[in-house]
Amino acid sequence: MPVTPHVERHFTAGDTVRDVVIGMSDGLTVPFALAAGLSGALDASAIVVTAGLAEVAAGSIAMGLGGYLAAKSDAEHYASERRREQQEVKEIPAEEVAETTEIFRSYGLTPEESVRVVQALARKPETWVDFMMRFELGLEKPDPRRALVSALTIAFAYVVGGMIPLTPYIVLRAVHPAFAWSIAATVVALWVFGYGKGRFTGSGPARSALQTTLIGGLAAAAAYLIARIIS
Repeated sequence: MPVTPHVERHFTAGDTVRDVVIGMSDGLTVPFALAAGLSGALDASAIVVTAGLAEVAAGSIAMGLGGYLAAKSDAEHYASERRREQQEVKEIPAEEVAETTEIFRSYGLTPEESVRVVQALARKPETWVDFMMRFELGLEKPDPRRALVSALTIAFAYVVGGMIPLTPYIVLRAVHPAFAWSIAATVVALWVFGYGKGRFTGSGPARSALQTTLIGGLAAAAAYLIARIIS
């Protein structure tokens, strides 16, 4: 009787999706809100485009730099904690043995079973340190390229997101028709982006799409009303 092979499908691109979500969500909402606010006070689409492009450029750089620094901070934190674990394994092995034994017991191993596994780990200090980093501190070794990839991903996603609400102002000269098309394009983009985010993260596509659309819409509406009140 043929046996169907068991294939596990796990989503493993969580960091990349997180960066795309950060960049795209801000890229869609912030320039959209800026364009909406300026549309409530100005009649020249050229000014909206100039201000919008400046914001997209500045925002993408700032967001990318923030992603880079965050990833670098994670890597530095991991390296620092690993050095401390290496020192503890070398200088106070008895305490580390007790901590490791307690970790195994929390997973249901008996004291006798735990002792044997801990003894095996103790013969391989670096493997022991790897185990403690993951199961005691909950830290995974970061990818050394993570900081640069994160920065570029966030910045690119921000630019892509930001150009969606600005494109109608580039194509059309009149502010009000451009504003209407910008609303339509951004609402559709927010819905599609939110839906896709929900599919990837498992949080529910329809719910994610609705939340993303509402947040972007509220940000734009607030900016537009403030500009109308001031002008």
